Amino acid sequence: MAFPENDLRTQAYVTSFAQALGSLGWVEGKNIRIDYRFAAGDPMLFKSYAAELVGLLPNAILATTTPAAEALRQQTRTIPIVFALVADPVGLGLVRSLSRPGGNITGFSSYDAAMMGKWLQLLKEVAPNITRVAIIFNPDTAFAPPFLHEIEAVPSLGVTVALAPVHDDTAIEVAFAAQAREPGGGLIILPDSFNTTHRDVIVADAARHGLPLIGVDMFPKAGGLMSYWFDSVKLNAQAASYIDRILRGASPADLPVQEPTRYSLIINLKTANALGLTVPPSMLDLADEVFE
Repeated sequence: MAFPENDLRTQAYVTSFAQALGSLGWVEGKNIRIDYRFAAGDPMLFKSYAAELVGLLPNAILATTTPAAEALRQQTRTIPIVFALVADPVGLGLVRSLSRPGGNITGFSSYDAAMMGKWLQLLKEVAPNITRVAIIFNPDTAFAPPFLHEIEAVPSLGVTVALAPVHDDTAIEVAFAAQAREPGGGLIILPDSFNTTHRDVIVADAARHGLPLIGVDMFPKAGGLMSYWFDSVKLNAQAASYIDRILRGASPADLPVQEPTRYSLIINLKTANALGLTVPPSMLDLADEVFE
């Protein structure tokens, strides 16, 4: 698991995954044992925990997020790995293709680079005065260049974009202060285990500097402006279906990678008002959830 053990979202992941396994006949303490490791967005913990789990010689491993899957791939090419919340698994080399993974790894991907272009369009629609957007990410837990390319490819928005790598809370504050020195600044918070773990700091800094942001669904719930994302708890739980099939003899090489089929638009209207933004009525009508 990529996030802190005491995080509410982590607890939801653990509970829903165990429940999904239970519905398939696998009950912890009865016919299955589950060992957990919680990396809390720490690059070193991803590596050490991957080695620990592989050393246990399990029948299968669940890897939540891209850095977890990559750390495990470096440790084993034989133990079956099912990933969840991984971006562009083909581009990262985790699988040969979505339809035929071909190795010991398969799972449930989260999004591709084109999603970031959609995020920029949505952010510009709510905050039409933005002219500069910083992409916030930790280079140790996220690979940003493909997403920058997709964002730059969005036509006719009049927005310049730049990568803003961060490694700790101090770097987040420095990046946000730099973005707020001139008017027209905005933020794309890249889906990244580091960003999610530090979401309260990110939201607080964005509010202090008056910067509109878009990120995954946890950000507007924490006070950020908006998100366009899928139900990550449900997607993580879906991984249980592949764990079940592998435990019953299936090979990861033959299980196609699955992608989300539905995304939800969430807007924090209270934050929009605080930023002096007027959310178009048409956008509010399309929103799946609005915080007032």
